[in-house]
Amino acid sequence: MPAIVSITSQGQVTIPAAIRRKLGLNRYPKAQVFLRKNQIILSPIANILDLAGALKDKAIKGKNIDQIIQQEEKAAFLAAKKRGEKYGRKKN
Repeated sequence: MPAIVSITSQGQVTIPAAIRRKLGLNRYPKAQVFLRKNQIILSPIANILDLAGALKDKAIKGKNIDQIIQQEEKAAFLAAKKRGEKYGRKKN
């Protein structure tokens, strides 16, 4: 789907609508641009706000922050202990 585009004196380029639609660029307000072997590569960057609610099912509800910290510390300790056992380290 090659297209010829103009580059303004300020370095702006309009990406044709068909290409924007195919790549979903209308959803992303920002993009990363870099040079690879004399080609300009444009890669969309997802909006951080699109991630809202992504961890909703992982939330720990019904506990205060101190209880959550205690729960996570215990889980980290048990995971580290399990890894130690896996690699033949001595159990305590």
